[in-house]
Amino acid sequence: MFSSLRKDLSRKYCPRFGQIAIELGFITESQLTDALACQVREELSGQGHRLLGAILFDTDVLTAAQVEQVTTELFRRLRGADTAANDSARRRRCWSPRNIW
Repeated sequence: MFSSLRKDLSRKYCPRFGQIAIELGFITESQLTDALACQVREELSGQGHRLLGAILFDTDVLTAAQVEQVTTELFRRLRGADTAANDSARRRRCWSPRNIW
């Protein structure tokens, strides 16, 4: 059950986590590719699923402060996207043709 939850979190956040880490200048594309390969190897060998932030931290690519910065930025962007989607839906409800009449 916990492994399934970690996989779901990973699918949702890890591609973004790696992308943001690159954007912030913390890692290179090559380091991200290596971390993703490590993630796949570990899972295929039955060692379980680790999040990219944990892999990059454990291999001394990222510091704890950098993992926290990337995670904070990731959630800031997700909140912004959720807010934008909610605002858009609210505007559609408020300005629908049915509400004009």
